[in-house]
Amino acid sequence: MNRNPTEPTLEEACVARGMRMTDQRRTIARVIEEASDHPDVEELYRRASALDLRISLSTVYRTVNLFEEAGLVTKHDFKDGRARFELIPDEHHDHLIDIRSGTVIEFRNEEIEAIQEVIAKRLGYKLVDHRLELYAVPLTDKTKKDEPAK
Repeated sequence: MNRNPTEPTLEEACVARGMRMTDQRRTIARVIEEASDHPDVEELYRRASALDLRISLSTVYRTVNLFEEAGLVTKHDFKDGRARFELIPDEHHDHLIDIRSGTVIEFRNEEIEAIQEVIAKRLGYKLVDHRLELYAVPLTDKTKKDEPAK
């Protein structure tokens, strides 16, 4: 989901929390902020080190953990063996993960949101947070050519 332009940048939010912002941290923050996907640490490292050769993989790991501890990024485990990261979203959204390609699609559905509230209430609870991840395969295989019927 896109960042709200009225909200502070990740770098500004770090500074507001009293974090020391090195050039490397600034670069990593910018890479996270510009990501339209949900990159893992290795992908963040590839992108950040392309901008600043001084950035090491361990610097990216430490920085991402620091941002997560500060509540500025969230970590996802989409069951592909890689922790992936995104900025804490301005508004709640859920994820559909294509288990063949690894593509992550963000979506929001008011019906699903309402049903979750109803379920919590029926069970005697007030819903305060949730995370919904749908794992799916495409209905059609776009990589296969139509084969003649036998």
